Amino acid sequence: MEPVTLTTDRLVLRTVGPQDTDAVYAACQDPDVQRWTTIPSPYLPEHARGFTEQMVPDGWANDTMYTFGLFLPAGDLAGMLGVTMIALGVGEIGFWAAKEHRGRGHVTEAAVAVARWAFTERAVDRLEWRAEVGNTASRAVAQRAGFTMEGTLRSAINNRGVRRDSWIGSLLPSDLALPSTSPYLPAP
Repeated sequence: MEPVTLTTDRLVLRTVGPQDTDAVYAACQDPDVQRWTTIPSPYLPEHARGFTEQMVPDGWANDTMYTFGLFLPAGDLAGMLGVTMIALGVGEIGFWAAKEHRGRGHVTEAAVAVARWAFTERAVDRLEWRAEVGNTASRAVAQRAGFTMEGTLRSAINNRGVRRDSWIGSLLPSDLALPSTSPYLPAP
């Protein structure tokens, strides 16, 4: 599909391209982004180019990954958020915030907007969030966005060749007062 642009009260959520390579590279120099995500470390200019010029456009074109840059009205990159399709009707959300823009609610705002879009426009019936145990900032964003924490998955993340435990949470359309595309029968 062709990339879409979403707007919130404070953000423009749009795909990233070659014009954003330098901003992505700069933001990914942050040790916290490298520590808590699975981006390459060290993060080199060619990684940013591959991301903005190949990975992101390919994901949109193949309907496998919908990546949004979180841009302030002035054009600054505040973060990145993507939904990777992992099964029919199920996407996994991932995100990071640029160091200088953390703590302002931008990622939470973007997560809710993208979840609404995924539920209404992409027939997603379940969004999953996962983060390595200990990534309390990511967990706080997910909880503020309405995700229900479901537990801890043992050895569920491979981060640079090391298996690590992962928290998992989910968001359903009904959590945002939206209809599902398939009936849902919760456990009694």
